[in-house]
Amino acid sequence: PIIADDFVDVEFGTGCVKITPAHDPNDYQAGLRHNLEIIEVFDDYSIMGDLFPKVKGMKSIDARKIVVDELKKLGALVSIEDYMHNVGTCYRCHGIVEPRISEQWFVKMEELAKPAIKAVKDGDIKFVPKKYEKTYFNWLENIQDWCISRQLWWGHRIPAYYCKDCGNIMVAKEMPKKCTKCGKENIYQDEDTLDTWFSSALWPFSTMGWPDVNAEDYKTFFPTDVLVTGYDIIFFWVIRMVFSSYFATKEKPFSDIIIHGLVRDSQGRKMSKSLGNGIDPLEIVDKYGADALRFSLISGTTMGNDIKYMTEKLDQASNFANKIWNAYKFVANSGEGVKFNAPDAEINWEEILKNRKLSVEEKWMISKLNDLIDDITDNINKYDLGIALDNLYSFIWNEFCDWFIEMEKTRIYSENVQEKETSIIVLNYALRTLMKLLHPFMPFVTSEIYGFLKEENENDLMVSSWPTKLNIDFPKETEFIEKIKNIVIKVRNIRLNMNVHPSKKVKLIFVTTKYSEFLNDIDEIVKKLCFGNEIKIQNNNNGIEKNAVSVAENDLSIFMPFNELVDIEEEKKRLQEEKKKLESEVKRSEGILNNKGFLAKAPESKVNEEKQKYEKYKNMLLEVEKQLKTME
Repeated sequence: PIIADDFVDVEFGTGCVKITPAHDPNDYQAGLRHNLEIIEVFDDYSIMGDLFPKVKGMKSIDARKIVVDELKKLGALVSIEDYMHNVGTCYRCHGIVEPRISEQWFVKMEELAKPAIKAVKDGDIKFVPKKYEKTYFNWLENIQDWCISRQLWWGHRIPAYYCKDCGNIMVAKEMPKKCTKCGKENIYQDEDTLDTWFSSALWPFSTMGWPDVNAEDYKTFFPTDVLVTGYDIIFFWVIRMVFSSYFATKEKPFSDIIIHGLVRDSQGRKMSKSLGNGIDPLEIVDKYGADALRFSLISGTTMGNDIKYMTEKLDQASNFANKIWNAYKFVANSGEGVKFNAPDAEINWEEILKNRKLSVEEKWMISKLNDLIDDITDNINKYDLGIALDNLYSFIWNEFCDWFIEMEKTRIYSENVQEKETSIIVLNYALRTLMKLLHPFMPFVTSEIYGFLKEENENDLMVSSWPTKLNIDFPKETEFIEKIKNIVIKVRNIRLNMNVHPSKKVKLIFVTTKYSEFLNDIDEIVKKLCFGNEIKIQNNNNGIEKNAVSVAENDLSIFMPFNELVDIEEEKKRLQEEKKKLESEVKRSEGILNNKGFLAKAPESKVNEEKQKYEKYKNMLLEVEKQLKTME
């Protein structure tokens, strides 16, 4: 018979193709639509049948040559040409996979799909990111019956039993003792196993004691809250868990579905056995630690997007773990012998801190921690885990270690007992809070550190309460310390640009009408951070040398007498030489960028690179000219 069907690609070849319903999935569907006979050409072992006597008993691959020869003899072969095709092959032996009609077990899907569709449309189950709902609906709304039988040696064996005498099929939890139709005992079980995803679909409830709905685990943990998985198995696993749960328990299996990306190699390729680009996580853990591996897979990622595996991230994570450990050692060594005498399993930090005389920078740290707790909690609740970890990393490395610990060293080494004890308390509060916030991402190093810091009667980190912001806040002190940080950075940059050795100490003149009290509180800290030997605070610019180097923040300025920083005449000479070099570079860049031939022939990246150089040298020249002007 000759039939017409829209599944044929008319752009390929003649648009006229043979149909083998027993040996091709598309042909099979066409055969059903057009009532075609289902003719089997070869058996389970790819041995040709008796349809064409000349190839009977041959392997199908060998029979092809005979068929081609016969077509030539008949004069029916128009031409032979090479083309690319998409015939499936075995990933192990690379042999061709030959489809063949066979009897299988199916699950009727139309009714099962309906509650699964409704659950997501009604918002009972949510996808994060939401865009993956499209994949979910596309599969369920175009659902076909599900083939659940597999011809494998391993797996859950299909609970179907056959009577050898009358052919009766029985489905039961246990093998029947006799046939329910003829009463004979000649019974055997189906040799096929259930599709892996059929078994996996039962996971949310079968692991909790189901079908015993009174089981303690089932009552406590089902339905679960969150499923975390990759986008490549939404239809394989996620959807099947959802409809299986509604069918078996009449409840959803979970509330939120978090979709993460795939871990790819540094070239962006999927890790596979055939490419040999897979990574053994145990080897990574041995070298870098489990925390570093976890960090490298979360930092810089967003939900749903693929992750590139890079050893640079592992080095970064390992260095971060060392940084935390060194911070702990400083806090622990500083606070030896200090006890908090916590009466309960949880310390009431708010009560302790309210009863202490806190310094400006300690108030700043408490306020910053309040903001951090809100930020990290909010991002975790929104499943923005990459952002949460990166914010924590930045805070611990910069705010806590590089700024706060450095500031507190002045008080830790102070002879004022009360001041030192308060510093130890705040450092402990800050470090413990940070370890709690970091614990979901790096559980091992945080547990170890927290275990050393806590009192005997306190809870272990894993079962301690999640941090909540304290009902104390210090906005003015926070604003002041942020300005001091900016001033310190600018002062250090000035000294670096002027080649002033760190051992060279200078007078620091602050001008402010707003922050005098705060400056008096941290004068020793500021002297240390800005390499000062003396601090003077005044409310106007009277008496300040004209050529003093200055740095300004809103309501706060600092001046440093220039002649204390450098030898003025020597610095003038150095700057004049620097000016000549920069003028030469600016002139060179201008010449290149005004060259029409260069602009027409050079790659866009090269032109942009030259423009960036020009802007850089021009800005450096302006800065040198500005410094020279202050020496006039």
